[in-house]
Amino acid sequence: MKNIFLDTNVLMDILANRQPFYKSSSEIYKLGLSKKVTLFTSSNTISTIHYLLKKFTSEENIRQSLEEVTAIVSIIAVDINIIKKSLKSNHKDFEDAIQIVSAQSINDMFCIITRDKKDYKNAEINVFTPDEFLTNINS
Repeated sequence: MKNIFLDTNVLMDILANRQPFYKSSSEIYKLGLSKKVTLFTSSNTISTIHYLLKKFTSEENIRQSLEEVTAIVSIIAVDINIIKKSLKSNHKDFEDAIQIVSAQSINDMFCIITRDKKDYKNAEINVFTPDEFLTNINS
């Protein structure tokens, strides 16, 4: 089973039903639900999603949605080691560096899935858009 890291924008596409991105992102999420892949994200993603969803829905709905996510997606704690490695990395965007280093902290991480591939061009791990990943896994 492949280990897949979901970037914040992919989970936001699902939780905020952002069109036209929802379809591909939700198909990947369903692969995690059916245990065909193991999904991961960082603890930073959870807090960022909470903040962003406040613009769209109630606190109760946000917390319920995040509880459902954490039942399916394994959360990588952003600890001091991840922070230090991210600060020393060559990645221009610190937030993206945290995502990359978080993904790399898991053995056999297959890829990061994001809609912002340009921000991950120097990642030392495979990076796919949701559509690219679905094409790759289905071929």
